[in-house]
Amino acid sequence: MLLYNSATRKKETFIPHEEGKVSMYTCGPTVYHFAHIGNLRTYIMEDVLEKFFRYEGYDVKRVMNITDVGHLSSDADTGEDKMLKGAKREKKTVMEIAQFYTDAFFSDCEKLRIKKPDVIEPATNCICEFIDMVQGLLDKGYAYIAGGNVYFDTAKLKDYYVFNNFDAEDLAIGVRDSVSEDENKRNKTDFVLWFTKSKFEDQELKWDSPWGVGYPGWHIECSAISLKHNGEYLDIHCGGIDNAFPHHTNEIAQSEAYLGHEWCKYWFHVLHLNTSNGKMSKSKGEFLTVSLLEEKGYNPLAYRFFCLQSHYRKSQEFSFEALDNAQAAFNKLVARVAALKEDGDVDEAVVAQYRQKFSEVLGNDMNTSLAVTSVYDALKADTNDATKLAILDDFDKVLSLDLVNEAKKYNEKQTSAPANEEDAEIDALVAQRTQARKDKNWAEADRIRDELNARGIVLTDTPEGVKWSRK
Repeated sequence: MLLYNSATRKKETFIPHEEGKVSMYTCGPTVYHFAHIGNLRTYIMEDVLEKFFRYEGYDVKRVMNITDVGHLSSDADTGEDKMLKGAKREKKTVMEIAQFYTDAFFSDCEKLRIKKPDVIEPATNCICEFIDMVQGLLDKGYAYIAGGNVYFDTAKLKDYYVFNNFDAEDLAIGVRDSVSEDENKRNKTDFVLWFTKSKFEDQELKWDSPWGVGYPGWHIECSAISLKHNGEYLDIHCGGIDNAFPHHTNEIAQSEAYLGHEWCKYWFHVLHLNTSNGKMSKSKGEFLTVSLLEEKGYNPLAYRFFCLQSHYRKSQEFSFEALDNAQAAFNKLVARVAALKEDGDVDEAVVAQYRQKFSEVLGNDMNTSLAVTSVYDALKADTNDATKLAILDDFDKVLSLDLVNEAKKYNEKQTSAPANEEDAEIDALVAQRTQARKDKNWAEADRIRDELNARGIVLTDTPEGVKWSRK
């Protein structure tokens, strides 16, 4: 299996630390708001990677953190805590915000068929582990106390910039934001391990520590949580490309300083989902969520299908036109699967042949686009329908497009289709009115209601949606 390793900037044969087992860590969400579909593209690609490891016979343990404290609005350890920002916005406690958006995140994941990690660990569960690790770094001389905070000393490292050949001056003060310099730092690339002092005094979550009452820095969380659940050797660490610096860079620095040996061998970074205005971001105001896509009539699996058509190491541009095309292609694919019959015996030799081809394309740096092509190839195979369905079921262990179940729903819908053209026309008008209401086009919704009323149609709201009947 070949994977591109962001740390070495080349494709490498994946060899885990322990034969047959994969320890995997994925950076989880900061649960101060809904995840936008750009965030979720990363989780979809990580999901495919994990499922492919399992498909290839590995015993996988995937760990994910939930950041519910410590992630500041600037990656340069300045600004307001994102969780506190969310609590102020919604006039709730930080923990109420964390629980609500954690639940929302996993609800979105379920709609997108993203498997839950084996271990999900909120940062607030691991304060003792953070304190122990920070103390260990102080004891080893890799950290220092200044201005009430504990900092990691990057000058003690031989090589700090792991993922890119960054110019130190370019990154001297900030990362993505123009921020003021922290005068407590010995070196401009140093970062906070534990805060007792910050530029805001209303931090809700604080804990006792040897250095005073405070809270952990963002970067220490992932290192300590991974060490707790995956041990001293991590096979593969995943995340969005925007986390490569400084977050993952800092994770490597503190983890290897603490352990005294290499920590994680392989790094898997997913590039951005862009719009015509640039990278999708919560900071730009309104952002696209799975729920918003559903409100507009899109199947979340059509969005997963859209993501799989592009390679994870390429930026992907989102537009509703592109999503329309993906949904149309997905619906056609479902219709083709729905036409297959389960008659006949499965030809296991043919299934094995297609499985091998599928493994080859995904085993070459997770080429999901060619993996989707394998689905179409299977549908064109010179074999019976039962074998084709078996191949699709096998592929779905990784792609998770749920094609067979979607096809069953498609067939059920076809058999319950309107008995005549007039009923079909009324169904279409009801659907148009529902969409107009979702779009807050009240004038159009009222026009359709009046037209239906004139034709003797009564509309009734039910938990299953709007139903109609004749007067």
